[in-house]
Amino acid sequence: MTQSTAIFWPVIVQVALIYVLYYMLFTRRQAAVKAGKARLSQFRDNVAEPAETLFLRNNLTNQYELPVLFIAGCIATYAAGHATVVPVILAWIFVVLRIAHAIVHVGQNRLRHRVPVFIAGFVVNGLLWLWLAANIALN
Repeated sequence: MTQSTAIFWPVIVQVALIYVLYYMLFTRRQAAVKAGKARLSQFRDNVAEPAETLFLRNNLTNQYELPVLFIAGCIATYAAGHATVVPVILAWIFVVLRIAHAIVHVGQNRLRHRVPVFIAGFVVNGLLWLWLAANIALN
């Protein structure tokens, strides 16, 4: 693995997290329908999500917000030729924080735990973009 392609491993893990969350949502929705807590038609328009699946659906929506900027930042860092050890470490920290955020969000969903993890990921993602901007500006 070359130094520059190492930036893609955290991206792959982020994508894997999204797939795990989709699988969890699918299985929990199936269980809710089988238990009579929801009707299949409820999921067509997403207007009445059962409590068992609501946090999962919300977390999946969240995976297409800040993580999109993260993935774009990793691709841009690689394309600009600046995927050195610092952005790779930042990328791994971001993904670990996203996993922690997902665990809290789909588990206990306590804001006092979720918000600091989200803010930390937000800051790390910002640092990744600042690293890229500084390296482009200085080279």
